[in-house]
Amino acid sequence: MAAPSRKERQACWGARDEYWRCLDAHAEDAAHCRRLRSSFEASCPQQWIKYFDKRRDYLKFKEKFEAGQFQPSESTTNS
Repeated sequence: MAAPSRKERQACWGARDEYWRCLDAHAEDAAHCRRLRSSFEASCPQQWIKYFDKRRDYLKFKEKFEAGQFQPSESTTNS
């Protein structure tokens, strides 16, 4: 598999950014953003999609943690 060209990378990042903005605007309700998710998946290599999904999860966790809003699960507090 050849590396994506500059134009392909920019299209992927743009689709990712649009999808993430949609999720932010709709309080993480992915149902509102299906069309953008499809565009994101069509524009990016599968490995990049996995990475970006994990990255978003991490960034959202970090944001909540730093704001003091993170609540550990019950099983974590009993360990």
